[in-house]
Amino acid sequence: MLEVRDRLLSLKDGKYFEFTSKLVPNVASENMIGIRIPTLRELAKRMNDDEADRFMRELPHKYFEENNLHAFLIEKIKDFDECISEVERFLPYVDNWATCDSMRPKCFKLNTDRLIHHIESWLKSDKAYTLRFGIEMLMVFYLDERFKEDYLYDVAHIRSEEYYVNMMIAWYFATALSKQYDATIKILENNLLHSWLHNKTISKARESFRISPEKKEYLKQLKI
Repeated sequence: MLEVRDRLLSLKDGKYFEFTSKLVPNVASENMIGIRIPTLRELAKRMNDDEADRFMRELPHKYFEENNLHAFLIEKIKDFDECISEVERFLPYVDNWATCDSMRPKCFKLNTDRLIHHIESWLKSDKAYTLRFGIEMLMVFYLDERFKEDYLYDVAHIRSEEYYVNMMIAWYFATALSKQYDATIKILENNLLHSWLHNKTISKARESFRISPEKKEYLKQLKI
């Protein structure tokens, strides 16, 4: 929708453009406008259902901020089946970590028994950001009362050459160490991750305020 794009272009922030282009280097600068996230979220709130629907029908988008706006509009969808349908349709077009990590639909929290089946599919994807999204959803919704040790091994068995997938795996295991230490430490003790991922997980975990100094010292000894 050209009217939405024109609105986005009118919100350009030159300084934020410089910041974002460095933060998300794999998106070409000509495909960035430079709009602060709260501004985009406010625009998503103001768009009515008809306007949002027409905008989401127009894939692929040109600009990074159009993709982020799309992600924020998906977050608003309350019906789980509709939301999943829109997520599945949008994921193949996600091409960077920032858009991927921005999308956390609120209805997922109330439907974790159904969400897990979609996550299992995303974890098998050959598309980097679909895979990253699946790992992130497992991290966000299944490391507390819904935790199962099997999920750790599902992620440990993922093999990817994609930097942003491996960074999400390290983030997942570092977070798991802070929440489910006894189960997660076995992944490292048994050397189930390749060396870079193993060491990156330990580095990220040792930066956490939620892991005790004693556990951090033990993690340091596990570096390879």
